[in-house]
Amino acid sequence: MTSARFLHPATSCATVAAVLFLSACGSAPQRPAQVAHGDFDSIKPYIAELARHEMSANNVIGMSIALVDDQRIVWAEGFGYADKEQNRKATPETIYRVGSISKLFTATAAMQLVEHGQLDLDRPLKDYVPEFSIRSRFAGGDAVTPRNLMTHHSGLPRDLAKGMFTGTPEPFTQVAQRLHDEDMAYPPNHTFSYSNVGISLLGHAIQNVTGKPFTDYMHDSVLVPIGMNTAAYELGPAHSSLMSTAYRKGEPATELPLRDVPAGGLNASAIDLARFLSMVFADGRAGDKQVLRQESVAEMLRPQNANVPLDLNFRNGLGWMLSTLGTNTIEGAGPVAHHAGGMLYFRSQIYALPAHKLGVVVLANSGSATRAIDRIATETLALALEAKSGIRQPPREQVPAADPPWPAEQLQPYVGDYTTMVGLTRVRLDGTHLRAEAFGRSFDLVPGADGELRASYSILGFIRVDLGTLGAIGLSRRVVAGHDVLVARVGGQEMLVGERIVPPADLGQWRQRLGEWKITNLGDDHAFVDGAALVEEAGHLLVEFRMTDGPPTRVPIEIVSDSEAAVRGPLADGGSILRCEQAGSGETCTFEGYALQRATP
Repeated sequence: MTSARFLHPATSCATVAAVLFLSACGSAPQRPAQVAHGDFDSIKPYIAELARHEMSANNVIGMSIALVDDQRIVWAEGFGYADKEQNRKATPETIYRVGSISKLFTATAAMQLVEHGQLDLDRPLKDYVPEFSIRSRFAGGDAVTPRNLMTHHSGLPRDLAKGMFTGTPEPFTQVAQRLHDEDMAYPPNHTFSYSNVGISLLGHAIQNVTGKPFTDYMHDSVLVPIGMNTAAYELGPAHSSLMSTAYRKGEPATELPLRDVPAGGLNASAIDLARFLSMVFADGRAGDKQVLRQESVAEMLRPQNANVPLDLNFRNGLGWMLSTLGTNTIEGAGPVAHHAGGMLYFRSQIYALPAHKLGVVVLANSGSATRAIDRIATETLALALEAKSGIRQPPREQVPAADPPWPAEQLQPYVGDYTTMVGLTRVRLDGTHLRAEAFGRSFDLVPGADGELRASYSILGFIRVDLGTLGAIGLSRRVVAGHDVLVARVGGQEMLVGERIVPPADLGQWRQRLGEWKITNLGDDHAFVDGAALVEEAGHLLVEFRMTDGPPTRVPIEIVSDSEAAVRGPLADGGSILRCEQAGSGETCTFEGYALQRATP
């Protein structure tokens, strides 16, 4: 689960900001020079020290890890506290809210129904959820199907933010009805576009097809057969004492209930999720139970989007992500299947190497743990791979600067404005240097010897900051399926991160809406934003979100009509709709269920 669309751009910003300004608490532990064959035990002291280091550096209160070798849990340990105030230590049995890892279980249930002939992945969703309908500004196009819900290629909005995290959530089956007043973000099968909404609809289909409440079906047909003895969507008294407290900035925090249960509602321990990995490695078998057929497991791990040009070589399966972009990844071991989870204050990560039957789970109870758990998970898995197979990760070579430097005419084609996953990014030529402005910072873009650009950052113009993963990402421009896009690459993995845009000729009626706006129907929802505004920058219409947790971000808006505009993501031709209309003496705008009115001075 990733939090609501208001949070999404700033989630990326916060991650980048953490890379920029992370101040390590002491030196990172020394990685083992080599790991002997079969010596899993030698991994543990290093990872334990790394976990403590990362927890200290990132203000993480509690964490649990489990390492799986086929049908064995070769290591499981807890670090820090499940409840610091009660002096309750984190253990492998500590239960966390695992967020979007829940999607793997909803996909597993869907595949069971495919096996039983009750669900067809390629029939229209409306066959299973008759209530489903949504507006679209795109002509023609394919029907939304269960398959493209599971691969995030449905084109549905990412979220219905209103009511997502709230004290009294409505049933997730209301999402289908709520979509009647919303619009498609993209045509189906156009591009990878993550959607919690889509997985809630898949859960709705499962409930309709089985005739059982979704959580009952999941308990009886998925969790219990796998042997996930403490996992549940609603914890009973027997296991509530194992539940971790949530933490925000090191202090206990209230984690609100979630409406979108199929997308992110599972509570589980590292041991529970380790048993799920063993089921996958056993081709769908858990003990004496055949949870899934071997063919179903293989289909979930098979790349589903090879024919989508805008996905480049980013691949995903049914539920599983099959590509990673970053220096914390695994090379030379075949497909890397994984999924992250992020609730308000819980973070989770699961990685698997199906070809080697190795996997790792890392769970944490602090909203600041995103970077830490990913590093710990991939370091653990890389060393376990070396212990099992002898495959060592190659050193990451730093790409030298281009020699000779690029002339201005070679830099000029990059100059322009881009809508990206972190909002508006502006690239300018400063003499013989390219500079990019994004999320309130200014970066040098340095040409490398490989023909790509890399971000470089300095404080006060001369104190160079190691950008970590960000600094290792190569950027290039190309035209893909008619889109002028920015492509990020690390090693052989590419991913689309933005598209070149030009400002509209005239803001028209939208100019009258510039200024501060406030949410008027927040109710007891979690407040993702402290404020919002429509602003103009260099001719672009932007929505500025001032986040409760994280830096502000400015996202470009595509004007669709005098009353409608699309809040753009990495592509310029889609996004959730912001709609405005007269209401009484003023004007009300709606966005993903929220009602906004102009703030009085």
